[in-house]
Amino acid sequence: MKRPAPLRRPGGRSPVPTDLGTDLGTGPASGTGWRPAARLDPLWATLLTFAVTCTGIGTAQPWRDELASWTAAERGVGALVRMLRNVDAVSGPYYLLLHGWVSIFGDSPAMLRMPSALAMAGAAAFVVLTAQRLFDRRAAVLAGVLFASVPAVSKYGQEARSYAFVVLAAAAAIWLLMRALEQPTALRWLPYAMAVAAAGFFHLVSLLLLVPHALIVLGRWRDTRSQRLLVSYAVTVVAALLPVSPLILLGRDQVGRQLNWLATPSLPDLAGLWIGLSASPLVSLALLAAAALPLAWARGRRPTAELALVAVLPIPLAWIISQSATSYFIDRYLLFTLPAWVVLAAAGLGALRPRPLGTAGLALLAVLGATSQQQLRTESAKTDTDGKRVAAVIAQQYEPGDGLAAGDSRIFMIDLMVQYYLPAHVKPRDVFAERSAVANDDLFPVECGRPERCLDGTRRIWVVTWSGTLNPYNKFSPAQEKALEDHYKPVKATKVGKLQVTLVERTH
Repeated sequence: MKRPAPLRRPGGRSPVPTDLGTDLGTGPASGTGWRPAARLDPLWATLLTFAVTCTGIGTAQPWRDELASWTAAERGVGALVRMLRNVDAVSGPYYLLLHGWVSIFGDSPAMLRMPSALAMAGAAAFVVLTAQRLFDRRAAVLAGVLFASVPAVSKYGQEARSYAFVVLAAAAAIWLLMRALEQPTALRWLPYAMAVAAAGFFHLVSLLLLVPHALIVLGRWRDTRSQRLLVSYAVTVVAALLPVSPLILLGRDQVGRQLNWLATPSLPDLAGLWIGLSASPLVSLALLAAAALPLAWARGRRPTAELALVAVLPIPLAWIISQSATSYFIDRYLLFTLPAWVVLAAAGLGALRPRPLGTAGLALLAVLGATSQQQLRTESAKTDTDGKRVAAVIAQQYEPGDGLAAGDSRIFMIDLMVQYYLPAHVKPRDVFAERSAVANDDLFPVECGRPERCLDGTRRIWVVTWSGTLNPYNKFSPAQEKALEDHYKPVKATKVGKLQVTLVERTH
């Protein structure tokens, strides 16, 4: 049956089709987008990603950022809010979420990371839905499998940080935007605003996605010249940013302390970031090659171009912004672009003919990432310091009243790493902390101004520092080192990989 010609407005301009899939001949009108089996695609993609991400989720020892999440989430809500006024406010929504989670399910490595696994699984559903809406079911199926097989999905789905939640929010936002553009009603703009706000709450850098989204809206406006579309989108963005604005202000005040470790990026860093975006150099290059394929696919040029804006544009934008006083340019901060890259790559593979070539390309991508996937599930995947073994050494000979001193530990959080693995009954006192991190409303304690005085009354101290030297007080401050040398003698030293545990006893 011949499709009727679209109605034309006065002046001869054709309106934008109400359903992008119909325009492409790949959605509901062609019968490929809404068959009963296709409705299950988001579900199986969610389950597949969750299964992959949960495999070995508790194996790797937590690294310092995860330990920061743990120590924040372990505090009461009041103490946590007070801490956020001083440091890490931008992570506050995630810390509050994790606090509620661990209060119910505990703080084992697997449970600390489980919310991230759930978020990545949810993102997989929106990746599939976006591929269905913009391309066809074949692209959606390939996207679901591809998303689960990208190493970065497992890496950040197995990390007690907010990045998986940002991926979820960004993946939802692009699907909800496309949905709202088809029928721009308040009921469709509202979920989009909520997704954008969620992205900002979990990581402010992800608000860069608004730039490509706005360009997509402008492109659609050129077809309709509808002022209502522009006004509706502007109101939606304002509604999304209003609840995030207090976090933006707090983050601006704390940014010097939070990100002073990031250097201003150079031009070669653009390529370096892309290589790390998928957590596998080979997979990153293969994704880029596959994502370029739809550009030659006539039916998919418009959705490909729009999706490419979402995938590509935030990266150079972050690079340009990072040329100022503060850098935001690091791969995990731009992980929210990954869903768009995956959909583009899946569309490219789906466009290959004969069709088995697309399946072969998908298999190749999975094989290229296999080594990285395996490495992510080793005990030392996140840190090369073995806090579990250090804690075991201390717990084996612990006596009530023992102290703990960790050299050069505050930035590397060696003290927290050890405390995380210590049994509940083993509680050595941090001898060089004049005021604890909780009492200080901070991630770090207040260092003792007079170390010798802080050691009074402590008969034995477990000293943890870097190995590779005969000095048991390596990397301590001169005042701390002198206080230990003057009043304590080493009794037993144990090398644990890159760390050394020395039990010292008071001499007088």
